[in-house]
Amino acid sequence: MMLSRVADSLYWMGRYLERAEHIARLLGMLHETLLESDIPDGDASWLRVLASLDASPPGSAPDTYRVSGSLAYRVTGQLTFDSDHLPSIMQSVMMARDNARQVREQTSTEMWEQLNRLYLALRSMSLREMWRGETIEFFHDVINDLHLFHGITDATMSHGEGWHFIQLGRYMERAQLIAALLGNHFGADAKSHTQPAETPHEWVNLLKMCSAFEAYCKVFTADVQPGRITEFLVFDPEFPRSIRFAVDMVQAELQTIAPESNIRRAGRADRIAGRLRASLDFGQIDEIMDGDIQARFKKIEDQIAEIHDAMLESYIAYPVDAHIS
Repeated sequence: MMLSRVADSLYWMGRYLERAEHIARLLGMLHETLLESDIPDGDASWLRVLASLDASPPGSAPDTYRVSGSLAYRVTGQLTFDSDHLPSIMQSVMMARDNARQVREQTSTEMWEQLNRLYLALRSMSLREMWRGETIEFFHDVINDLHLFHGITDATMSHGEGWHFIQLGRYMERAQLIAALLGNHFGADAKSHTQPAETPHEWVNLLKMCSAFEAYCKVFTADVQPGRITEFLVFDPEFPRSIRFAVDMVQAELQTIAPESNIRRAGRADRIAGRLRASLDFGQIDEIMDGDIQARFKKIEDQIAEIHDAMLESYIAYPVDAHIS
């Protein structure tokens, strides 16, 4: 059985790296939108992304990002380089690196070197330098570096209990982030000054933020409708960034970890994940689109949080008498 502190570090490393990749994808897509001068909804999209990450508005960010400039400039600085507050790419990579350092004996040298290279590359870049250069390419490079890390992990780390905790963290974070992103495209929020997405361009951007546009078109052609986009990103069992796919992977990882743990009540997280998975396996898009859509996605987020809490109780913070000798 793996030590709880080791499992905790590997799990959070997976979550933080998924978060960094998600933010990089959102920012890269928004910067592509900036190049399309005929799109009038720029500020609304930036505020919606902030709300989906539960991030503070730029006005409460460090002084570096309160300087005069566009909302895009300030949000980019906050979500990319703010090393003091989550969520940001820098802080997420820093936290993943700190967790990796604590379990160096569990990971491969190649994994550490790749993660360290990404961290040093971020440290060497400034907002001003990135903004004046190839901004979109910068975010693509971050995403590619993170893809490379996961490829190196799969190729060089033993696929034992530790590897499964990394995958568990990765897909838990993905399911939660996609649910929050979808929810914030449907409803208005006075606190974050967000409005629901209304134009076809905004919904196409949502697909691209999830790297889903081409996969969606293969299923629904280029017919851009909020209901169909939602159906694809929630229920598709084969697309890796759908909520259903992520929850399927979460339950699969929990079922793999449980027999190796020798912990009483280890099946509780699996049962909660199973209920969520069943609702996605047999759910219909009409059930989501009727009524309070934001509340339905909030419920999915809450269920993922329940799985997280049950997992921590079972594997990380369990009492001594929970162990079966």
